[in-house]
Amino acid sequence: MRYALMIYADPGYLEKLSDAEREAARADYFALADDDRYVGAAQLQPAETATCVRVAGGRTLMTDGPFADTKEVLGGFCLIEAADLDEAAELAARIPAVRFGGTVEIRPVEIRPVEIRPVARP
Repeated sequence: MRYALMIYADPGYLEKLSDAEREAARADYFALADDDRYVGAAQLQPAETATCVRVAGGRTLMTDGPFADTKEVLGGFCLIEAADLDEAAELAARIPAVRFGGTVEIRPVEIRPVEIRPVARP
């Protein structure tokens, strides 16, 4: 099964680490990327660069930044293949952000195609 590991951490947590800790964290991310169950990953730009889109009353509204007021922000994600949730949790525990107070949300990924049809507008 495919899982998304969504990484939530304090913004800039890596910059607060010593050089040795930061280098060890980088090595751990590279080691995870070398795992056969690893599909892909990406680091997101800071939350301040986000734009939220909503539709209300038929109007598209765009606002800056994330909607929720929270200390931790979604900073990146990994996509993995794992036999089950336990295996996914084992991989999630290897993500350095967890060691430094972050959280990794594990969510199964729907891999069947989703048909998207245009909505008829009056």
